[in-house]
Amino acid sequence: MKILIVDDEVQLVDELKSILEKSKYSVDTAVSGDSGLDKIFDNEYSLIILDVMLPVMDGFCILEAVREASITTPVLMLTAKSDVSDRIKGLDKGSDDYLVKPFAVSELLARVRALLRRDNLDKNPFLKVADIVLNTVSCDVVKDGHPLKLTRKEYMVFEYLLYNKNRVVTKAALAGHVWGDEFDEFNASNFIDVHIKNLRKKIGDENHLIIRTKRGIGYIINDQNEN
Repeated sequence: MKILIVDDEVQLVDELKSILEKSKYSVDTAVSGDSGLDKIFDNEYSLIILDVMLPVMDGFCILEAVREASITTPVLMLTAKSDVSDRIKGLDKGSDDYLVKPFAVSELLARVRALLRRDNLDKNPFLKVADIVLNTVSCDVVKDGHPLKLTRKEYMVFEYLLYNKNRVVTKAALAGHVWGDEFDEFNASNFIDVHIKNLRKKIGDENHLIIRTKRGIGYIINDQNEN
């Protein structure tokens, strides 16, 4: 899979390129908006990591041009912590997710995996584990043929864990993806634990066989049929 990073922070670009290549991705880079857009039009990428603040042409202009050209490649936007409006604007213009600087490497990789998996689900919108099926189009969750009533946040937690099935999702990555700036870091651990507890109860996972806890790290949905 080929990924394009567009960011004018040269040191960060080099670090991200090294990290992603160690995870067996092929990586192209660009440090200005115009050169990034040229590469997008000249190559086919599985994912674009796009900074908002760029010289010559900012990330929003690139995103708008990409979507107007009917290029559906997933876009992960990088934003500054205080720029909530930038994140909203990016999502409205067609970005698929955002990541706040500074970020942990584990969170970046989790977001990348989730977006790449999501893109591969265009023809098959169903995420499955045991007797539970989540439909990413209708946002329905069914267990053994019976619909489950999940809250919006519970659905988002479950969906994100399923996108990363057989991989550990850290609490930080889960919190950033589901809650963003709504998340209170002071009560982080307990807050997520409560949502996981409620989700387990609704999907009939009181024995923690579906959503497994990795103590001190996060959670993993491990599909035994894939081992």
